Amino acid sequence: MNDLINKWYKNHALLYKVLLFLSTTFLIVYLFPKSGKFRYDFDKGKPWQSESLLAPFDFAIKKSSEEIEKEQIEASNESAVYFDIDASVKSSVLNDYSEKFKASFVDSIISENKALLGVGISAINAIYKYGVLDEEYEYLDNKNVILLDAQTQYGETEFSSLTKIDGFRSVIEDQLKNNDLESFDATFVSIFFDVIKPNLKLNSSLTQNALNENLEEISSVRGRIEKGTLIISKGEIVEGNKYDVLKSLEIEYESQVWNESNYNLIIFAYALLVALALLMLLLFLRKYRMEVFLDNTKVTFIFFNILLMILLTTLVINYNSQYVYVVPLCILPLVLKAFFDARLGLFAHVLTVLLLGFIVPNSYEYMFLQIIAGIVTILTVSELYKRANLFISVGQITLIYIIAYFAFFVIQEGDITNLDPSTFGLFVLCGLATLFVQPLIYIYEKLFGLVSDVSLLELSDTNSKLLKELSNKAPGTFHHSLNVANLAEASANEIGANAMLIRVGALYHDIGKMKNPTYFTENQATGINPHDELSSRESAKIIIDHTLDGIEIAKKYNLPDRVIDFIRTHHGNSLVYYFYRKEKDLNENTNEADFRYPGPKPFSKETAILMMCDSVEAASKSLKEPTTTKIDKFVESIISKQMEDGQFLNANITFKEIQSIKKVLKTKLANIFHLRIEYPE
Repeated sequence: MNDLINKWYKNHALLYKVLLFLSTTFLIVYLFPKSGKFRYDFDKGKPWQSESLLAPFDFAIKKSSEEIEKEQIEASNESAVYFDIDASVKSSVLNDYSEKFKASFVDSIISENKALLGVGISAINAIYKYGVLDEEYEYLDNKNVILLDAQTQYGETEFSSLTKIDGFRSVIEDQLKNNDLESFDATFVSIFFDVIKPNLKLNSSLTQNALNENLEEISSVRGRIEKGTLIISKGEIVEGNKYDVLKSLEIEYESQVWNESNYNLIIFAYALLVALALLMLLLFLRKYRMEVFLDNTKVTFIFFNILLMILLTTLVINYNSQYVYVVPLCILPLVLKAFFDARLGLFAHVLTVLLLGFIVPNSYEYMFLQIIAGIVTILTVSELYKRANLFISVGQITLIYIIAYFAFFVIQEGDITNLDPSTFGLFVLCGLATLFVQPLIYIYEKLFGLVSDVSLLELSDTNSKLLKELSNKAPGTFHHSLNVANLAEASANEIGANAMLIRVGALYHDIGKMKNPTYFTENQATGINPHDELSSRESAKIIIDHTLDGIEIAKKYNLPDRVIDFIRTHHGNSLVYYFYRKEKDLNENTNEADFRYPGPKPFSKETAILMMCDSVEAASKSLKEPTTTKIDKFVESIISKQMEDGQFLNANITFKEIQSIKKVLKTKLANIFHLRIEYPE
């Protein structure tokens, strides 16, 4: 059992990567569409790019949404409307009219005028010929209307024949006009306002049932295509009936939901492809970025960002695939470049685009545009902490999107008459969304404990609390750190290393000297050397411990690991030679290991540069009457000794780059000591 636990403990990092790999593969496959996928890409009005296509099976030609909508409108117009009629209302209205007529015309002569009375009765008969509606209804005038009395058909007419609740006035006016009785218009209108009552009410259930029956009779297809029928030839324009047939075939493919017989097999095939892509990423990290591969947090961060981009793209496609280019996919290489390097950012971006090729429409066009945009992102975005650089780079990325899309459109369409300018607006929106990378980087720094150039810029501020404390407690060390930072930054720029990172590392590399500042010569302003009262071993221990003390202080102030790496490696495992020789003179059997720094040796270009610059700057204080020749020999001697000691074996720095750094250091030291170049006599 103990052996099993020990084995688990030793391999827990690898097991975590395996679990991360499997879970990411599962989530990506889960996001993929659970239906068939049409293998061809096509657009209406554009040439068919693939080989001639034959029908792979029998299928029906689907009607377009416009056709179905048109037929639904026609069916709705043809469907009858049912109204319930209350036949007793008319007789009630006639009785009320007689009483109102007598009350309104008190003059006996007028009230006994049968012609005048008959005008109203005729008007009521006309109004109630089919009935009066109880409210306003929005139907066409020629809409077929069926009147029901106690669920029995009472009559049938058009909707225009029914009288609206306020439509009786025109009937009265016509009746009065025909009988030359217009002078009684106001009185009759007043009477009818009081007596007219609605007797028609919509029967909603019967009306809706009739409409549903008509709609159900609409077919979603028109005709069939038999297997083996030529659908379209290569180069033909996709339009008219050919477009409808192709669209029907595509819908047929995509509607074929995976059934039980092939579901597991298709899932397995998808999982294989996704797993292969993610495996390539892990192998890349293991071969070229071992420090990233060994850090599970960083591997998790990379996988998380890939999964996030796939998730966002999937959500947009499910909503409307037309907006797929709004997803700011270039954020992925930007983020990875900010925290790691350009090569890793581009590699992860390309793999992500390949995975998205499974689910996006026009996959070839999409992948070409996104890969080109990713390359431009890597090439143009530098010094992300400078806001102007980001805006300029995003503008360049957007321009590349537009140019590439325009070229694809012209190739497929043959002209630009049908070009939709609003598509370019999607690329502009994508560019604006890419600007979100700045706050996103800040969020990632807090969530994953990573450090970017933006954070390095903040750390490089000499007014920060820790550097102020260093300048107060160990002013000589602070000044030394500033000089080393300038030398290291110039050297890094010369060979293309991370200048911002190495400057910050140089500023903080000696913060451990704050614990015992007077034991280091640059802080001994009084001329008194405390080492005179200590043994060589004690002195060496204090000197060596400044790296360990620096690591402790750095962690207390939450400095990033990338900065702490400079503190622990700036002396590598080199020998504290002065005190070792002093002890060796007293005791021949002195163990050299007791006088060596604990290491590790520098393991990157940046940490190697710092070791060179730190040693050269510190030793340069001992130069007396420096000349260009002396400085050249001095720099060559120090760096050659470090190389002989094997301090740079773990750093990915070349001999040519070391020579370039030597040249920079010689020039900088000559400037510091105000030396002129010695010309041959």
